Amino acid sequence: MRIDTKCIQSGYTPKNGEARILPIYQSTTFKYDSTEHMGRLFDLEEDGYFYTRLANPTNDAVAAKIADLEGGVAGMLTSSGQSACFYSIFNICEAGDHFVCSTSIYGGTYNLFSVTMKKLGIDVTFVDPDASAEDIAAAFRPNTKALFGETIANPALVVLDIEKFAKVAHDHGVPLIVDNTFATPINCRPIEWGADIVVHSTTKYMDGHATSVGGAIVDSGNFDWEAHSDKFPGLTTPDESYHGVVYTERFGKAAYITKATATLMRDLGSIPSPHNSFLLNLGLETLALRMRKHCENAQKIAEYLSKNDKVSWVSFSGLEGDKYHQLAQKYMPSGSCGVISFGVKGGRENAVKFMDSLKLAAIVTHVADARTSVLHPASHTHRQMNDEELKAAGVTPDLIRFSVGIEDADDIIEDIENALNAAVK
Repeated sequence: MRIDTKCIQSGYTPKNGEARILPIYQSTTFKYDSTEHMGRLFDLEEDGYFYTRLANPTNDAVAAKIADLEGGVAGMLTSSGQSACFYSIFNICEAGDHFVCSTSIYGGTYNLFSVTMKKLGIDVTFVDPDASAEDIAAAFRPNTKALFGETIANPALVVLDIEKFAKVAHDHGVPLIVDNTFATPINCRPIEWGADIVVHSTTKYMDGHATSVGGAIVDSGNFDWEAHSDKFPGLTTPDESYHGVVYTERFGKAAYITKATATLMRDLGSIPSPHNSFLLNLGLETLALRMRKHCENAQKIAEYLSKNDKVSWVSFSGLEGDKYHQLAQKYMPSGSCGVISFGVKGGRENAVKFMDSLKLAAIVTHVADARTSVLHPASHTHRQMNDEELKAAGVTPDLIRFSVGIEDADDIIEDIENALNAAVK
């Protein structure tokens, strides 16, 4: 099936006489007729549902849809995008391990990796995504277990050279993990370019309506954990908490996701509610339609901003003069996303005035839904960073993150023009 059809049809196929729409299995537990049957479920010897903290039919159907959209073999939903990023690393790293990450990532993820995970004994080295393969490779250590980046960085809009990152990761025997939140699988499928694991904040474009916080992890099934078994003992040696099961032997290409479900969800429990997954599925059904409109609107608005004498700079890969235009044409020829970063003349002070003068666009701690929204990252999402860290992340003091919605583009432009006139004299 083509991707527009997958948005509708994947994940759930009703049998004769069953509900046409994905049901909400709003139940914590599932009944069985024998102790032996439930025991086999607890030992991972049989598929089935017994407690929603580990798995739920509604959640699994939506995870399967996202996995199909990304071209992966298996997926898992989490309660937030932050949980997805955390689990994607923690599933293969433990105290004493190390991973490498692009500097141009969402501020919350930067804080998770640089502060919280270090408290767990997992170290990280940040690298410039535009650095050469040799410079990125220089950050690797004998205990490095993964390489992480964002397809389109939030909010700097740096476009990741996925093939370059994949080659460096694979040359060192580790997986490439890519956060594909902004591009979505409609515009880019990182697995096709060498990524091994893809994560999402489904809160953003996938949900599309700011109703449900959530995340997702998709495993390509392509990384050979056994070939690097010394690096990944959690997957390739017996897990005594499950009677010595070896995930790669028992579950093959689904080893990574099965371990994440069986151990991380079992012990940490960052699950989405089935109702939130139901709402996410509704959003996914229109994802392809909405992404085209987001990109169409963003292109018009980026072109308007680039010609406005009250705007000092614009970052949007759809513009021919943009630094990342060529990379975007390679990885996302049909469009990147609906987010634009720009600065207004007069710097930070006028940026704040501009935002406060907007009427249609709302100042919210959110991005990538149907409604146009705006944020000042240095004051909001990235405020925990110092000036040096902000610079490395591509966040200047005057940077405005403008998330273009699916309203009429002319109305959005009119709102911007009025706010610019009020802020920049």
